Amino acid sequence: MKKIKLPVFLFGIALMVLNMSCKSKVQNATANVEGDFQKPNIVVIYLDDLGYGDLSCYGATELHTPNIDALATGGVKFTNGYATSATCTPSRYALLTGMYPWKNKDAKILPGDAPLLIDVQQQTLPKLLSKAGYQTGIIGKWHLGLGSGDVNWNETIKPSPNEVGFDVSYILAATQDRVPTVYIENGNVVNLDKNDPIEVNYKKNFEGEPTAISNPEMQTMTWHHGHNNSIVNGIPRIGYMKGGEAAKWSDVDMADHFLVKAQNYVKTHKEKPFFLYYAMQQPHVPRTPHPRFVGKSGMGPRGDVILEADWCIGEFMKTLEAEGVLENTLIVFSSDNGPVLNDGYYDDAVEKLGNHDPKGGLRGGKYSLFEAGTRVPFITYWKNHIKPNVSDALVCQIDLLASLGSLVGVEDKTTDSENILNALLGEAEKGRGHLIIEANSNTALRSGDWIMIPPYKGSPMNKKVGTETGVSLQYQLFNLKEDLGQETNLAKSNPEKLEDMVQIFERLKQ
Repeated sequence: MKKIKLPVFLFGIALMVLNMSCKSKVQNATANVEGDFQKPNIVVIYLDDLGYGDLSCYGATELHTPNIDALATGGVKFTNGYATSATCTPSRYALLTGMYPWKNKDAKILPGDAPLLIDVQQQTLPKLLSKAGYQTGIIGKWHLGLGSGDVNWNETIKPSPNEVGFDVSYILAATQDRVPTVYIENGNVVNLDKNDPIEVNYKKNFEGEPTAISNPEMQTMTWHHGHNNSIVNGIPRIGYMKGGEAAKWSDVDMADHFLVKAQNYVKTHKEKPFFLYYAMQQPHVPRTPHPRFVGKSGMGPRGDVILEADWCIGEFMKTLEAEGVLENTLIVFSSDNGPVLNDGYYDDAVEKLGNHDPKGGLRGGKYSLFEAGTRVPFITYWKNHIKPNVSDALVCQIDLLASLGSLVGVEDKTTDSENILNALLGEAEKGRGHLIIEANSNTALRSGDWIMIPPYKGSPMNKKVGTETGVSLQYQLFNLKEDLGQETNLAKSNPEKLEDMVQIFERLKQ
């Protein structure tokens, strides 16, 4: 065959076209890979007062939680996963801002009429993800304050979650046991009748309005401590409220209500990457399971609402699958703090506990510096991206901001959040090196296998809820690898390690 000789310039053009074609294919392939990896939908499922031992995937034998277990067996189950704090407002503040709550003097359990705790100029997780092109939404419990100090519940409330990075918000202002007992959508009370305006006061009652003290016969749930103000749906609350009858929520329908909102968010935002903060109210008091779940656990309302929450998560996961986004959605599951049984109502949580240990062998609970206050269930799940694993890495909710920022290509080093993305994805055995935990404004240090609790004045017991506080006039030092239940204080027998921990603690607290 006779060879055809191309002119030199035609050969050069052909070679250039070939190179451009190959380069384009490589770039497109890389873009597709990076697009799949860097822009998954992100969902944070956050429970309220769920303990380390409240799930069957974390060792519970009296409660079976198959849907949460499926996340654990299909993703990374962390044995050293932490909230920053042993109470809700501080933990939620840390999760969304990446900042230690003890640095903000106002980051304590807030009343329902408190001003917004997060500064509108502050970095937040939804703001950061918005920079990467994400749609952002919150469905569920907020409890980070609203407005600037004197909220008019009958007008659009600003600032609200919408002013700190959320495009869409559908929330309850504080907690289910606090007034106002209404849902708020994008700063507006849902179903508000302007002819029946809402008034809220946390200091004094409105004249003639019934309370648990004045009208105990109106109660369908009996208060134990602290919950003796306005009565709504037969449940005595914290704080006083007048008006807003048409806007008041139905307690037994709350889980279903938030579930439908979360499902609809997925259905209406699935065309672009979205971040959804699904903040469930269970098992916080008042525990009001839907009739479908009443009696299902045999442990009273607390057990029933945990089963209800598990069912809701299962239904939510079905929606992700039905909408075709499950394999491109990273799920982070956790709780805002550890467990508490009697937290203000007589609801058989103590009496019907049986053999169940909400603490999972840990010491303390909600409100405590001991481990059960802040060590919580912590699971990451991303179908076909995360290899199922059990990890001992030290991880904390405060690190979601930097880590998820790294995932989507937005770096931020202005907060206390650390990039532990590889640990969260199950690709590294180590997470953060040190963590400061907090309870009632007291702080302690977790470092490696050790935890050090400095001396504090106060009661060693929270007598109202029956939980050890972790407070002592002496230093406390525990090796958690050998002593998970914190039974042996090594502060005196290991002074060198104590001194090392104190130095790290003081350096980090500066």
